[in-house]
Amino acid sequence: MHNLIKKNNDMVTVSIIEDNIYARTAWETLLNGEEEFVVLGSFGSCEEAVESEAIKKSDVILLDIGLPGISGIKGAEIISGINSNALIIMISIQDDDKSIFGSLQSGAIGYLHKSVSPEELIESIRLAVRGGSPMTPQIARKVLKSFHKFKPEHEQDRLTDKEITILNYLAEGKSYKKIAEEVFLSVDGVKYHIRSIYEKLHVHSRAEAVNKGQKLKILPVL
Repeated sequence: MHNLIKKNNDMVTVSIIEDNIYARTAWETLLNGEEEFVVLGSFGSCEEAVESEAIKKSDVILLDIGLPGISGIKGAEIISGINSNALIIMISIQDDDKSIFGSLQSGAIGYLHKSVSPEELIESIRLAVRGGSPMTPQIARKVLKSFHKFKPEHEQDRLTDKEITILNYLAEGKSYKKIAEEVFLSVDGVKYHIRSIYEKLHVHSRAEAVNKGQKLKILPVL
């Protein structure tokens, strides 16, 4: 967990790791032109960077993925071990899931596409220092879509407490009328819940529902 807190009069120290000398120089010039930033180190590889004292003293590290030798993803992991407070922001042309999630899992707190404008880069660093996780919009959308893929591990996760109670009464062989009395609903209300149970468990009868409930460990296996 990062605990970087900058005072108003403190400069944000930055290191840049990028093998494209033109991009590296442009970023360095941009950041040194801002009063709040100072670039401590500018490197063409992770190997060169990790040998430098600048990495240990940097608040923010801008890191490319496609580097010669040690990749940016592996580099992020190494750098996190050297400077656990460093805010690592990946800047890459790569926007595939492996690159994005590999970077975040390795310790990066942000991910920007190399098409990022100078203004967006500066604001992204400011956001990171304030505790945010800067991401280029198309990268953020990929991250969100990954969460949409997750579904409940078991169907029973979608049953309500009321439905689980009714399913237990079904397993006991109680009639609809008796279940209605137990759960303080009308018979029609019970039937409504049972239809919902059948739909969620993908079954068509009481016996199938009970059997599925036991398999999914909603119900005790007798």
